[in-house]
Amino acid sequence: MKCREVTRTLSEAQERPLAVGEQVAMRLHLAMCSSCRNFRRQVTFLRQSMQAYARRADDDPVGVGD
Repeated sequence: MKCREVTRTLSEAQERPLAVGEQVAMRLHLAMCSSCRNFRRQVTFLRQSMQAYARRADDDPVGVGD
């Protein structure tokens, strides 16, 4: 896999399960490419941040805590 394919696949992995072949190819690439590993960390951080924000919004839907 090339970097462009890996970043696209990492993004898609947030929405769908990856096929075994995709997982293997991505792991091999990530083992060698620090830029794509960094992108994976960023995607993970953004997803966790948005989930935390959504939980907070569910806890305080009217914005009373602002």
